[in-house]
Amino acid sequence: MIDNLQLDTRGPVLIVGGYGTVGAELARLAAPVWPLLLTGRTPQRGATLAADLGAEVRRWDLTDSEPFTAKVRAVISAVNDPEDRVLRAAVSAGVPYVDITRWTTRLARATASAAVTRPTAPVLLSSAWMGGVTSLVVAALAHELGGASQVEIAIRYDLNDRAGADSVEFMDRLGFDFEVVSRGERRLVMPLSEAGTVEIGARRTKVARIDTPEQFTLPLTLGVDTAITRIGFSANSSTSVLLAAKRVGFFRWGRSDRWTSLRRSLLYSPGKGGSARIRFDVRGEGGDRSMTIDDPAGQAHLTALGGLFGLRRVLGDEVPAAPTGISFPEQTDRPQDVVGWLEKAGVTVTRT
Repeated sequence: MIDNLQLDTRGPVLIVGGYGTVGAELARLAAPVWPLLLTGRTPQRGATLAADLGAEVRRWDLTDSEPFTAKVRAVISAVNDPEDRVLRAAVSAGVPYVDITRWTTRLARATASAAVTRPTAPVLLSSAWMGGVTSLVVAALAHELGGASQVEIAIRYDLNDRAGADSVEFMDRLGFDFEVVSRGERRLVMPLSEAGTVEIGARRTKVARIDTPEQFTLPLTLGVDTAITRIGFSANSSTSVLLAAKRVGFFRWGRSDRWTSLRRSLLYSPGKGGSARIRFDVRGEGGDRSMTIDDPAGQAHLTALGGLFGLRRVLGDEVPAAPTGISFPEQTDRPQDVVGWLEKAGVTVTRT
């Protein structure tokens, strides 16, 4: 099996997973700017969306050995790519690439995989929370402060929000300790540890630590001495259930594949819509900055906005183009524009 992507600067943007929950949001945002090619396992599911957007829809099942061939100007992956199939196809063809779906260990592996291939086009690994939006906001606040030494991010996950099945894939990582940087030193922490309560958009929310890629990249890119990301849920009782499951060791003994459905069922009950709220507290030589962002269109829309910014960056449309090779979202050349860009897209930004 050899997938064959070819660079065509007049061709469509390929969205892998382009009619899923996040992919469809991204397709709607991108359609006014670029022609689109949407792919997934079942093209019939994307036929109506493709017709509405004037896009093409084709089958590309990443678990199938059938090769995929297309001429495209850029690729963005909105589905899990566990074998780096999309990544390898794009890098081999010199096609600009964005990824918004990896957890930390897979992002580290993708970084190494792409590096040894020596990319000749931009490779933006934008899998920090919400398609890299968390990293972009941190970059903006760090820019205001003249640098950042400590970053704390608190996520309020709305259980009423629309969500694809992959949105709770982080549940599969709750049985594995992960590495962080704290006060300049690397150490392992346990998921759902260091629980506390924080105000996120005027809502008191119980939060605890979770493994997210920005905790891995921010110390490398911005020189952050401490990076902390915590998550809580719109119902504090749901957070309490997870903390109780952790105390009895469920995520340790129940981390094998046979328990996947049960793990995810603890949280996966998508509703018709909700808000995506995130609080940021950043400290640097210039003082402290606190900010809350709220996307009333929900987490899928906010993730898609992160993906849209990534596409604009690797294609050099309206923002300075990303350099050839691997980069992360916080390495934007225009951090001062991030807040205004989010507000223009309908995200409420509140400084606290």
